[in-house]
Amino acid sequence: MEKLMQFVWQHRLGLIRGAATTRGLPLRVIDPGRLNTDAGPDFFNASVKIGDETWCGNVEMHVRASDWHRHGHSSDRAYDSVVLHVVAVDDDEIRRPDGSPIPQAVMEIGSGARERYEALGRGADTGLPCAEGLPSIQPVHVADWLTALAVERVFTKSERAAALADATGGNWEEAAYATFARALGFGLNSEPFELTARSLPLNILLKHRDNPLAVEAMIFGQAGLIPDPAVDEDPYVEALRQEYRFMAAKFSLRSPKPQWKMARTRPQNLPHRRLALLALKVADGFGLMGDLVAAAERDAVAAVERVRDLFDLTLEGFWANHYTFAPSGAKAFPRVLGRNAVDSLIINVAVPLLHARAASRGDDLAMERAVDLLCSLPPEENSVVRLFTAAGLPCRDAFASQALVELRREYCEKRKCVYCRFGRRLLSKSIAANPASPADSATPSAAPYPALPF
Repeated sequence: MEKLMQFVWQHRLGLIRGAATTRGLPLRVIDPGRLNTDAGPDFFNASVKIGDETWCGNVEMHVRASDWHRHGHSSDRAYDSVVLHVVAVDDDEIRRPDGSPIPQAVMEIGSGARERYEALGRGADTGLPCAEGLPSIQPVHVADWLTALAVERVFTKSERAAALADATGGNWEEAAYATFARALGFGLNSEPFELTARSLPLNILLKHRDNPLAVEAMIFGQAGLIPDPAVDEDPYVEALRQEYRFMAAKFSLRSPKPQWKMARTRPQNLPHRRLALLALKVADGFGLMGDLVAAAERDAVAAVERVRDLFDLTLEGFWANHYTFAPSGAKAFPRVLGRNAVDSLIINVAVPLLHARAASRGDDLAMERAVDLLCSLPPEENSVVRLFTAAGLPCRDAFASQALVELRREYCEKRKCVYCRFGRRLLSKSIAANPASPADSATPSAAPYPALPF
């Protein structure tokens, strides 16, 4: 409810009970101020006229006035600058440390708008309660919000890649190695993959790239997946174990013991063959960043095909027909990743790395080329995309599908409907269609003051 009150105030929807404080002084809002999403008052630098005096300062909001004390604001000096306390229920008078009262006003919102807001918050994390209203939003507003969401997601991933490069002294191949490893987890095991990679620097692996067994031993050993000795085990497993012991002693390696998620996982989605894929890429010299930069210099369509070739690898030896170290009951194939998985690596590896590197050099054209890769890929096939496309939202390429994933993960699942442009428009319509009435009031007012003139 408090977030809805913030939304009403921020967007000047004019639903305060009257243009007066609870003490009857005339009230006019000159500037609602800037919404604060961190600690402290809800709005900074607001300007209000109370009686004959104009006040500049902060505005705080609560469902009940007495929440001021429950939230500990009485002893927090950050709230000394509050010039107006906006509440839904006037059940207490709030004073400053010097004893002077803080002006207070009651905001009343119609029951229809409250119900709409509560319905969005209740179901947004599991379903799409705004689905029926989405077709009513103008296409230009849909396109504008989806573009902003996709760019937001690109920059979030780009900043992660840039942070990895910074942590390694600007070594973009090391950043590419960690980014690639994380992406091989495909969400389920992203953290264990990245933990494994960051415990084993690329420069150590590259010293032994001419010895594939040594590279595999270090990767599987750091991943904590080399099994204990067993009767009739494959000679490869024993050789891997002995090689890891030697390399661990040579480079003082200690496994971080990643927590792998394998329960109820299909054999092809287990981490073993994907770790073998990482080892294969290292044994091949791992010049991923350089290869991506060279590929991106082509037109977007040709660049996509070249980058696909970089990720579409075929395993040999033990991992060509095994899913784990145990004898495989299912038939494995040399190719590890399907077309959709390869495209996912372009989205989560190639685009962020290229964008981050270009941003670090101030190369706007290269940044645009990185985003163009998304526009040249087909949309992702996942539950999020299906949910929104069923509601009528367009999804023609990976740029759009990334926007939908961002919307779902950062707004719907976090119940931040009032921060979503779709949610805001639907709520605004509900508020306009359901203005507050005396029957909605939780605390009857002494007099029917005129509406607040936003």
